[in-house]
Amino acid sequence: MLKRRDFLKVAGIGGAAALTTLSSGKVSHALVKWRMVTSWPPKFPILQEGAELFAKRVEEMSAGRMKIDVFAGGTLIPPLGGFDAISAGTVEMGSSASYYWPGKVPAAQFFTTVPYGFTFDEITAWLNGGGGLELWNEIYAPFNLVAIPMLNTGVQMGGWFRKEIKSVEDLKGLKMCVPGLGGKVMAKAGVSVVLLPGGERVPALEKGVVDAAEWVGPAHDLRLGFPKVAKYYYYPGWHEPGSQCELMINKKKWEELPKDLQAVIRAAAYEINNWSYAQFEMENAKALNEIRKQFPDVKFTRFPTDVLKVFRKLTNDVLAEEAAADKTGAFKKVYEAYLKFRKDMELWGDISARAYFKAEELR
Repeated sequence: MLKRRDFLKVAGIGGAAALTTLSSGKVSHALVKWRMVTSWPPKFPILQEGAELFAKRVEEMSAGRMKIDVFAGGTLIPPLGGFDAISAGTVEMGSSASYYWPGKVPAAQFFTTVPYGFTFDEITAWLNGGGGLELWNEIYAPFNLVAIPMLNTGVQMGGWFRKEIKSVEDLKGLKMCVPGLGGKVMAKAGVSVVLLPGGERVPALEKGVVDAAEWVGPAHDLRLGFPKVAKYYYYPGWHEPGSQCELMINKKKWEELPKDLQAVIRAAAYEINNWSYAQFEMENAKALNEIRKQFPDVKFTRFPTDVLKVFRKLTNDVLAEEAAADKTGAFKKVYEAYLKFRKDMELWGDISARAYFKAEELR
């Protein structure tokens, strides 16, 4: 009979070997060290915090077999340099948002957000059950990239304005800092669009360089000081109703990973995706109450219905123009898949979430 310690020794070795073989199909105990760059400033709440928490979870879940060093935007490469660096294999992975790459992959914008697009629930369903993630990776494959959803802001605010918007006429000639497809819609409405980094938007508003600017939501807007320089806080965030961020991975490096470490990365990314949405919801609610308390002169204002209708029409025009301009056909393909999923989900949405929200108005 085996002595107890000998039995444990043999069982431990056999169990570890079996676990490694079953989970990955490869026997490898080598330490994997990767670098992750982000588009987020150092110590940036929720987004940079989430990237760092992701790295911690990967190390914990892999029992120390995989370690990821996280570099905030600008500390190793420029904040918007991740796409090229990861594609080339200079670094292995990054945390960013796909709508930062319209000049490289116009169709990628759908996988962050488009005006009047999907909410958190809807984009989560599209990516995980409706074929969206497969499309995302199809358009990223020529760039040697793999995408996994990670970090979501939920619905954002419509922006800070120095004057009240009563009609579409009030938008004409207005100078506003608003990027992406939302910016193109605003430009069609007569707005003079100005692009500035987040940290420069409050000073620009204060000095009158711009008349309006959007950022994220109450939590980040309060932190940057928007309530001190603008009086009108508009909602809803029609231009970013559920902004989905991304974990980008070098495709060659990804395929070299044992299957169990791939599973660890996916699991950690999905955990952080849900964590970030919960954080944004909780912190935005707290910050909104704080803005009301500290800045009683700030007016929380809904965009007029006529203005929102114009934004929706112009959104359709912009998306059609983008599809026609993309000679690769990828934008049109993704747009059609996006519209089909929306149509398929429309009836269920009408009698589930949207019906509930209408019922809530009766309280």
